[in-house]
Amino acid sequence: MSQVPAATRTLRVLRFLATQADPVPLERIMRAVDLPRSTAYHLLGAMIEEGFVVHLPDEHRYGLGVAAFEVGSGFTRQEPLQRLARRPLAALVDEVGHGAHLAVPHGRDVLYVIEERAPGRPPLVTDVGVRLPAHLTASGRAILSALPAAQVRALYPDRDAFVDRYGLGPQSLSALRSLLQETRQRGWATESGEVTPSLASVAAPVLDHNGLPVAGVAVTFPDAVGEAETARVAAAVVRTSAQLTRRLRGA
Repeated sequence: MSQVPAATRTLRVLRFLATQADPVPLERIMRAVDLPRSTAYHLLGAMIEEGFVVHLPDEHRYGLGVAAFEVGSGFTRQEPLQRLARRPLAALVDEVGHGAHLAVPHGRDVLYVIEERAPGRPPLVTDVGVRLPAHLTASGRAILSALPAAQVRALYPDRDAFVDRYGLGPQSLSALRSLLQETRQRGWATESGEVTPSLASVAAPVLDHNGLPVAGVAVTFPDAVGEAETARVAAAVVRTSAQLTRRLRGA
């Protein structure tokens, strides 16, 4: 029972950070959770070590860490979401003639939970259970584009967070921000050759009741199909993601 107060304080800190638009200084955390300075330092230090909080030393601020996003998105990997999505994804494949998949956020990665393969198409690297870097995949970019800027910043605090597969894709936070801005303006995410050479993907996010992304719907196809085919597939993907968003919200 002696550990309950510490657990309660930890959860209150996480809840407070989750409501902030940007990382915050220590004093704001202390006031919000009613913590003495020494207790706040020790508590945040333990949370940083476990990955739930990230410290931005140049700004003397604290924000949510990767582990917090993994826990927060955990429910999206449960069966209800997959059951809701399976038929719409199958219908999407029938419409566009290319393979489709559903991915959910998992820290700086996306985890693929459904793959609907088009008849006659080869297997893809995005098989069920596979994890790939979110900033390189269309699904991940769709999800990241719907996150608050502060959360993206916490996920990618430095260049070490940007891994690559073929030397392509953003390698800095500023490059990622530009890419995500383009994604929001376009209305859907894209990648070409950054996950698998000669293949491209388009994706759109599935949003929860708070307007936050819980998954990405994507379709993968040969990268030589042309702009018209890409736009046709993207429109179908956007319609499917909107349908799943409505279903998730019970509409």
